Amino acid sequence: MTTLLRGRLLSFKRAPQSLSDTDSYSYENDGGLLLENGIIAAVGPYADIKAKAPAHVAEVDHRPHLILPGFIDMHLHFPQMQVIASYAADLLEWLNTYTFPEECRFVESAHAERIATHFYDELIRHGTTTAVAYCSVHKTSADAFFSEAMRRNMRMVGGKVMMDRNAPQGLLDTPQMGYDETRQVIADWHGKGRNLVAITPRFAITSTPEQMEAAAALAREFPDLHIQTHLSENHDEIKFTGELYPDAIDYTDIYARYGLLGRKSLFGHAIHLSEREADAMSEAGAIAVHCPTSNLFLGSGLFPLKALARREKPVRIGVATDIGGGSSYSMLRTMDEAYKIQQLLGERLNPLESYYYMTLGNAEALSLADKIGTLDPGTEADLVILNAAATQAMALKMEVVNNLAEELFLLQTMGDDRAIVETYVAGKAMKSALG
Repeated sequence: MTTLLRGRLLSFKRAPQSLSDTDSYSYENDGGLLLENGIIAAVGPYADIKAKAPAHVAEVDHRPHLILPGFIDMHLHFPQMQVIASYAADLLEWLNTYTFPEECRFVESAHAERIATHFYDELIRHGTTTAVAYCSVHKTSADAFFSEAMRRNMRMVGGKVMMDRNAPQGLLDTPQMGYDETRQVIADWHGKGRNLVAITPRFAITSTPEQMEAAAALAREFPDLHIQTHLSENHDEIKFTGELYPDAIDYTDIYARYGLLGRKSLFGHAIHLSEREADAMSEAGAIAVHCPTSNLFLGSGLFPLKALARREKPVRIGVATDIGGGSSYSMLRTMDEAYKIQQLLGERLNPLESYYYMTLGNAEALSLADKIGTLDPGTEADLVILNAAATQAMALKMEVVNNLAEELFLLQTMGDDRAIVETYVAGKAMKSALG
């Protein structure tokens, strides 16, 4: 199937250094995007692309809206849709009171399948076309997650959580079971459709050294897979982790000792890193995944995004919603909160940087920029269409918006799922189909 989209095109080439860094992105005021069989075939000025297109191509005019690569969410929890907006003092209370009991329900296939349907509906509603998700400890949850991703032909990363201590009995596996079931998830789903499996020890608190060894064995056997876990989110968590692994230098060293610190390692939160830990992360090329709405909601701390990025040994960074510790499925809302956190730290996060992180930045962090995150020909046609006048209040503000950066900032500050006109997955319009 061939489709020609018309609209204002925005795609990043690299991280913007400032608001005036126009070399960091491509922008077409009247652009054309030719999609063929789920792939971007051509991009450029509309008149040029129209001339190259087949005579009877199906055409969709999205003017005056912006067309961007689909948003990418680097860290969230598929079983936590009904945990969002749960009142608790901090991370560990929240996990024990709400999260762990809810995740126990995912042993039931029917429940996992029902939530999977809602999960993908919400991603599409909010313009997110790729996400990196934790399933529960049960293989049934991973099966439901990947099956639904395949049905919608979405580029998704996910993993069956490994956890064998410090959780309810219904949420525990064993080192051998975690290893065996993860291997089976890899065999069943990795590379099927657009699915990618991640090795997923939840965090050091819920895995014994024996289970960490099992995760290390998986990482050796499948060196191309992503690894996802949590790191340095909360001071009590850090203290407890140190007590469980007294021989480790620090929290990051635990993962390093088990061969889990590398270029495809995704560490949720990483708020309270020491200089030594930041150096170790940088040298390994590991990713610190910033989860701003979650960090604020649970009172975990203020992630030093700018400080980590400008270090002599910079740390690679991704951004994410962290549903259900996070309080919104929207990457626009996520970056609005990220902006505010940097303000509190006396830093500036400009709107070009925000959209870079949501698209190419997260694609680079996932080592998937050859497939997603841009509007480059040959990449997968995952797109989001944005309307900066989606509500009356936004439309009023748009009357005085003078340039692209101001429009992007308005979308980030006031936008939500209503600003998402359409979400394309592999060239197919998906949001409008939800009704």
